[in-house]
Amino acid sequence: MIMDRTPAGTLRKEHVGRQISLAGWVQKHRDFGDLVFIDLRDRSGLCQVVIDKARGAGEPLLSAAKQVRSEFVVRIAGDVIARAEDSRNPKLPTGDVEVLARSIEILNTSETPPFPIEDETDAAEELRLKYRYLDLRRPSLARNIALRDQVAFGARDYMHRQGFLEIETPMLTRSTPEGARDYLVPSRIHHGMFYALPQSPQIFKQLLMVSGMERYYQIVRCFRDEDLRRDRQPEFTQIDIESSFIDEEFVYQLIEGLFAYIFPLANIPAATPFPRLRWQEAMDRFGSDRPDTRFAMELIDIRNVAQSIEFPAFREAQSVRAIVVPGGASLSRKRIDDLTEEAKKLGAGGLIWIKFDAQRGSSIKKFLTDASFDVLRNALRANEGDLALIVAGKTTVVWDVLGSLRVRVAREQEMIKPETWNFLWVVDFPLFEWDEETKRYFARHHPFTSPKMSDVDKLESDPGGTLARAYDVVLNGLELGGGSIRINRPEIQSRMFRALGIGEAEAKERFGFAATRFAMSSPSPKRRARRT
Repeated sequence: MIMDRTPAGTLRKEHVGRQISLAGWVQKHRDFGDLVFIDLRDRSGLCQVVIDKARGAGEPLLSAAKQVRSEFVVRIAGDVIARAEDSRNPKLPTGDVEVLARSIEILNTSETPPFPIEDETDAAEELRLKYRYLDLRRPSLARNIALRDQVAFGARDYMHRQGFLEIETPMLTRSTPEGARDYLVPSRIHHGMFYALPQSPQIFKQLLMVSGMERYYQIVRCFRDEDLRRDRQPEFTQIDIESSFIDEEFVYQLIEGLFAYIFPLANIPAATPFPRLRWQEAMDRFGSDRPDTRFAMELIDIRNVAQSIEFPAFREAQSVRAIVVPGGASLSRKRIDDLTEEAKKLGAGGLIWIKFDAQRGSSIKKFLTDASFDVLRNALRANEGDLALIVAGKTTVVWDVLGSLRVRVAREQEMIKPETWNFLWVVDFPLFEWDEETKRYFARHHPFTSPKMSDVDKLESDPGGTLARAYDVVLNGLELGGGSIRINRPEIQSRMFRALGIGEAEAKERFGFAATRFAMSSPSPKRRARRT
């Protein structure tokens, strides 16, 4: 009969004197002849096992102990004993105790792993992905999996207590313009027709609202045919929420409460309420709609000042903005050249730089008089030893370039304080985004986002100036989530479609969803991927 197994990482002083059974993988094996130590690892953690001839270990037990190697799978029965004071390991949760083995059974052997199964490894990512099942044995990754489970459980607990129902929605649906490309699945029964994997449960959760479910949530798998990036994955899991009879304040309080509940599980404080930043202000100050506010170095608009300088790029630019790097005059020319190349890759014609030091070095030095140099210094509020990085051009390009350089420089200059967690809301997004290529507006979020009620009359007269009832929640420059208040009046939805250039027939075809064709669609031309 096999004794009930005890998780290795749970052993503490209070277990001393108990007879237990362990099972897991050998982390380390140390052979000192009549004394053998085995570090045994399972999902819960690691503990030390000792096989000691002086404390009763016979030859069969010693022989079995000497056979084990790293990553062998073993079962060990023994007694929990206290470690001698001079052999305690304060770095291990189990460091006050060890197990004196009475039996060892080798359940399976192992070849030498291709990389150490330890928290720190210099193994290449390709190698770790090839042996993913081994990589997941590393304690740091195992802890991440366990944390994911804790967060999912905590989210369900919180949402249940807020009166939300967890409801599963279909995975095979009809293609809808969510903003990215769909993954399509051919239908076996309906030749030439395709199911689409959901980019989100958008349609289904709105049906649930119409059905009177009122408060729905789901921890759901979503699929988007996008290029792989750190914050954009082809398939991902999200906490999806929909509710009726609410406004933005309800959403802010709900999500802030959720984050205050689950982020401490990862030792991340989430003090509420979160600050709120209007989209326009976020772009003007940080060049990003997901700003990292852990450091300053904000964008400064110097277009009016730049107009007085005899430099063609300044005279012709829609926008001229700068960031000031404290102490940046010490940056080498090579580092500045690297930043210039980065700016060009992001769409800028170049990067203008000025060093506020005794040499007054600059990429546009021949265009700067002493007076214009001082005017720029005053406008930028630069101190001696600072560096200004300036971009001139189209406003959106200036935002993108300086927003990206701002974060890169802050990291390289170690300006970001570790263990700082800045949550914030970005609100009042534009409802539409103009596309120069097609000469038409696209929905910045999605076509069901409600305009601010004060801006409804702008749908036809000033689409570009219409603000949305949309919001994103951001942490340290990363977008954690976003959403919007939906349009619930047919006449406004029709006006929204017209502003997007979608006629009544097209709207009915794309969004009407006749019952016989609800789950299928024919392949459509490749849509341009939009931000969602």
